[in-house]
Amino acid sequence: MYSEKFQKSLAAVEAAREHNIALEPARMTAQQKEDLLAAYHPDYKKDEFAELTVGPNKGEKVPTQLVEILQAHSRITADSVDLTKPDYDVDVLVIGGGGAGASAAIEANEAGANVMIVTKLRIGDANTMMAEGGIQAADKENDSPATHFVDAYGGGHFAAKKELLSKLVCDAPEAIQWLSNLGVEFDKDADGNMITTHGGGTSRKRMHAAKDYSGAEIMRTLRDEVINRGIPVVDFTAAIELILDENGNAAGAVLMNMETKELLVAKAKTVIIATGGAGRMHYQGFPTSNHYGATADGLVLGYRVGAKLLYAETLQYHPTGAAYPEQIFGALVTEKVRSLGAKLVNVNGEAFMHPLETRDVSAASIIRECSDRGNGVDTGNGKGVWLDTPMIEKIGGEGTIEKRIPAMMRMFEKYGIDIRKEPILVYPTLHYQNGGLDITPDGMTTNVKNLFVAGEAVGGIHGKNRLMGNSLLDIIVFGRSAGQNAAKVSKETTVGALTLDHVAKFEKELADAGVETEMVSPKLLPDYRRKK
Repeated sequence: MYSEKFQKSLAAVEAAREHNIALEPARMTAQQKEDLLAAYHPDYKKDEFAELTVGPNKGEKVPTQLVEILQAHSRITADSVDLTKPDYDVDVLVIGGGGAGASAAIEANEAGANVMIVTKLRIGDANTMMAEGGIQAADKENDSPATHFVDAYGGGHFAAKKELLSKLVCDAPEAIQWLSNLGVEFDKDADGNMITTHGGGTSRKRMHAAKDYSGAEIMRTLRDEVINRGIPVVDFTAAIELILDENGNAAGAVLMNMETKELLVAKAKTVIIATGGAGRMHYQGFPTSNHYGATADGLVLGYRVGAKLLYAETLQYHPTGAAYPEQIFGALVTEKVRSLGAKLVNVNGEAFMHPLETRDVSAASIIRECSDRGNGVDTGNGKGVWLDTPMIEKIGGEGTIEKRIPAMMRMFEKYGIDIRKEPILVYPTLHYQNGGLDITPDGMTTNVKNLFVAGEAVGGIHGKNRLMGNSLLDIIVFGRSAGQNAAKVSKETTVGALTLDHVAKFEKELADAGVETEMVSPKLLPDYRRKK
């Protein structure tokens, strides 16, 4: 598959393979990491950020594209719908059909609440489905939630909300058991013990996986449970505005049929935002590993009713997105490839970094190698470095790749690349929304009552960088928690008169701040049409 222009570099990689397998590149010091990130990580590019001039985070800087949709006009006005005649009336309204939304709905249903899921695509069309490498939990004898906490807290630059991270790691073993009991087929050895591996930034092997289909296997199981419980799912229907009651509490949402554009009203005692991430915003022009609907909808919906954002200026650029061939540009190459032994190698065949540095450090190292150091491989569509996958079979024996990462093997096989024999080209891809809506440990937003958030739309769980395997974990831990607590609160809630007064209030804020825009939000879907 690789054309003649790659052959010289490929020969260098092959010649150095045995040496690189034995080589253990040094870990960077804390100061080296900070210097590297400041110079090369996209989160540190000041000219790519702009200041919010309205809303609860006024004065803070976030990515320019996020400012544009946070400070855009609503898709409706207060008189667009009749709030006195809701089309749906439930205890708990879950917005989003991924892993967090499904987990929340299952637990709310288990608690006896009348719950409904609304999703702009189909249930399971989410980043959960695309997660590959695994889910962390400290459930082995040589590990503990405390050790898991230390790894994640340091990996997140000591910025995580401690109470959220503590809940994440302490609830992790039970989350694995819950998933296993629901039917998730985790990898196990001959004696039935779960197989665990390392991830970047982990000091113990605590990554549980289902080959490299981990997210798909989890989502399959959760989706089946939602269907088996008879939980109603309104698909191809987007939430375009939250509804408050006269007391300022979350009380439902205005929905839009994605095909007919019909507007509907869903009244609820509590609302859970589980809308996922922002990869399809393509911040700074990066490709993305995200699913088609990842356009930061939850941040827009929450921000407009006054919910505060936390760390919205931080994103995760997964270090290994496919850089070649062009047909899969930006597609995720799971970190599990490196945890199984593959190393990152430059155009000259040199292993230039430790294979299990944290994701932000790894991404910045690759960017540095391809820019200032001039050691990137020209792909014809940019630069990349080699991820030397044949190392895996050298270390683990023949058949390891097909057994442990079959999805990766098949993805590249479609384009004539046998990753058992040939390395693959990678470059960072926009992957995870580290920042999001600020919540308390029970999942409720800090300043809008009865509005809960779970999954990637939450800020603060991971600090300013996330370790591999903690996202699949947070959608389960905080999804379940949001469902349980939203159901509990709904039993104690009487909804007042419904109102969309906040829409006019936000419009006035925009006008007073001198914001001039023709944009409306939430964006809902990316626009890939060619511009004339």
